[in-house]
Amino acid sequence: MTERQNDALSRDRDTLILGPSNVRWMDDHMEIEIAERDKRLFNPYRRQIRGTVRVYPQMLNSTAFALDPQAKHIWHCISPRARVEVDMREPGINWRGAGYLDSNFGSESLEEGFRIWHWSRAHIGKEAIVCYEGIRRNGSGFASALRFRADGTPQETELPMVAPLPNSVWQITRKTRSDRGDAKILATWEDTPFYARSTLASRLDGEKVVAVQESLDMDRFASGIVQFMLPYRMPRSDR
Repeated sequence: MTERQNDALSRDRDTLILGPSNVRWMDDHMEIEIAERDKRLFNPYRRQIRGTVRVYPQMLNSTAFALDPQAKHIWHCISPRARVEVDMREPGINWRGAGYLDSNFGSESLEEGFRIWHWSRAHIGKEAIVCYEGIRRNGSGFASALRFRADGTPQETELPMVAPLPNSVWQITRKTRSDRGDAKILATWEDTPFYARSTLASRLDGEKVVAVQESLDMDRFASGIVQFMLPYRMPRSDR
């Protein structure tokens, strides 16, 4: 990812252009065209990163949810489950599998509104269950579990038991929800000083599931050392 200046960004109803890359909504899917170069500092290779990602929603949800009483932060689970196709030319990587599409937006930054949050998603039959919880900046907590029917309709369901998880390598506190209050980490896909994403073996609604889980620590994100480190990982560009 690269942060870009305003003159490198544009959007209309169906398209978002980010420098040489773009996101477009086609007839039945979202298409992401990636045309970037690895610009991280201290990386001598500066390799090209080019390819296409296509997201085909298997259900669509039109309902968005406020994450705080003032509705400064809105979460919209656009497609609780989707089919994803990844075709990268550089490097040559291809992948097909199950996915998900959501959006967070609001009138203030995430670190202004939250300290911590945990999120997880699992597919059950033709449906999906999403658990979302955290601690707001004022210290109040929130937690919910939503079951998305095959047509994408959300229905609030009973929140499963808390299932603690071991801390990440960067000591991010992680937890999820499951029927019996236990879950096992199968792999950690991303582990950073303020964010961790993993895949879990768990049980929901009486069924064994493989879930995707994330934990985010906004206190860590807002800290001076992390803000100092971010440009080395996600450089800024004038193009």
